[in-house]
Formats: sequence, structure tokens, C-alpha cells
Amino acid sequence: MKEIRILCWNVNGIRAAARKGFFDWLHQESPDILCLQEIKAQPEQLTPEIQQPPGYYTGWNFPERKGYSGVATFSKEKPIEVSHGFGIDQFDIEGRVTITRYPQFTLFNVYFPNGKMSQERLKYKMGFYDAFLDFVDLIKARGGKVIVCGDFNTAHKEIDLARPKENENVSGFLPMERAWMDKFVAHGFVDAFRHFNKEPNHYTWWSLRTRARERNIGWRLDYFFVSENLLDLVKEANILSDVTGSDHCPVEIRLSI
Repeated sequence: MKEIRILCWNVNGIRAAARKGFFDWLHQESPDILCLQEIKAQPEQLTPEIQQPPGYYTGWNFPERKGYSGVATFSKEKPIEVSHGFGIDQFDIEGRVTITRYPQFTLFNVYFPNGKMSQERLKYKMGFYDAFLDFVDLIKARGGKVIVCGDFNTAHKEIDLARPKENENVSGFLPMERAWMDKFVAHGFVDAFRHFNKEPNHYTWWSLRTRARERNIGWRLDYFFVSENLLDLVKEANILSDVTGSDHCPVEIRLSI
């Protein structure tokens, strides 16, 4: 048996994170796989050291729009296959999905859209959710073992944010967004953190504007979900809330393969 440790972090800009000690942190933690969201960069803006950290294979998905979105997956083991998106242009141009396939599982690194800006963006977010579920269902239907991690931009249940009543009409905790999360679970996916931890006051995002992190007034927006056929291999799931450098903190799972 070998342990595989996977970390997931919305870094809110890879170049900003690099200036704040991201690569020292990466070297120290040395995860087997690291999934990053909201890299906010284009290839020409990144140094070779960022694009290809020592000891890792990298899969970058750069968005068309500069300074926006984007995901990257760093992996010590070379994936069997790396792909990006769902094959639907309106979603793929924003650089929100990198899929890496390994012998034991398929890993989705996803930065789900934020719906707060406008009704149009909320509609886009819900369409993205549905396209993602259709895509991932196909893999699971063929017997594939699936891990999905990333910033879902939704707190699933009341326990997943500090102030649920005040946010009932805010995108990120709307009934339709939460209902989609319920549907995702009903399709055979398990929230790894909640599988092990049923306690309140565990969050992964805090507003930078209000010093919310110091008071732990947060939201749990970042998740690992695993398909039910993989659950028995998951040994731990944690939130690394002491790691700073972004308005999000990293989350992790440990598998025993």
C-alpha cells in the first residue's frame, strides 16, 4: 500500500502567491499532487520555475482572458493523460478545468464560476455546474473512480458558513446552488471532509476586506468529493486553515492505494 496526498488551493494569483513564499511552502509540504485554482496568469507571465517546479509534471489551463481564472495541476507521478475542459466552448475558454488520469483514479481540478456579479453570471455558473455533472457522470458510468477538487463557489449547508441567515439571498448560498450540490451528492459523490468531520466552524475562504479570517467569519467553498467506489481508499480529509497567502486556504485528502 502507498499513501497519496493531494492538496487543493485557490491561490488568488500564482504570481502573488509566489512572492508570498508559495514555492517554499510547496517544497516543505511536498504533496504527491497539487491542484491550484485562480492562477490569474498567462504562460509568458510565468518564470520557468513557476511553470515547471522541480520534481513535478504540470498541466496548466490558461484562460483566454488575462488576469483571470485558470487552473494548474502539479503531479510527481506522470499522469496517463491530461485534458482540459468539457469540449463546450463557452465554458472552456475560461480555463476552469484540468483533468488528470492515473491508474487508480481520474482527478478533476475545477474552478467553478462565481455567480455574484450578475444574473447573467449566475446563469453561467448553473450551466457550468450542469455541464460538469454530465461530463463526470459519463466517467463514473463506465466504472471510473473519480476525485473532484476545487473552489465550488458554493457553501453546501448551513454548517458550511458562519452566517447562513444573512446570506440566504447571496450567490454562493442560494437555494438553487445548494440544490445542485445536493444533486451532485445524489449522483454518488461524497464530500470527503464531511465524511470525517461533522463539526461547525471549519471554513476555507474569508473576506479580505473585513479581517474576517481573524474572527473566523468564513465560508467552506473548497472541497474534495470522491465517487462512492473510491471512498474506502480515503483515509483523511483536512482543511489547512493555518496556511496564509490567499483569501482561501488549502484543503487535502490522503488516499491509501
